[in-house]
Amino acid sequence: MVAHRIAGKKLGRPKDQRLALLRSLAGGVVRHGRIVTTEAKAVEARRFVEKLITHGKKGTLHHRRLALAQVPNQEVVKKVFDELAPRYANRPGGYTRIVKLGSRKGDAAAMALVELV
Repeated sequence: MVAHRIAGKKLGRPKDQRLALLRSLAGGVVRHGRIVTTEAKAVEARRFVEKLITHGKKGTLHHRRLALAQVPNQEVVKKVFDELAPRYANRPGGYTRIVKLGSRKGDAAAMALVELV
């Protein structure tokens, strides 16, 4: 089977739980600068955070509202627009880095570190 036109991974969750997970991971990356999670979640969280920072770089009220719709957390969106957007103003994407960490002890899941560059 060829994986054309598949938007993202389902992560073994229904849509509402998956969205809540991604919002939480994105908020963690923005708040703390880095998080440790599984590789599959890291890849999806990276897509989420990259879009959020791109909204921040555009800086309009419309993009602030789009960011709030994506991550309904005022402090996270405020940090994206006030601190991260100016920091990445001259960077054309690639705001996050994924570093593979090896296997988790309990279930041997592949772990990764997602951090802001």
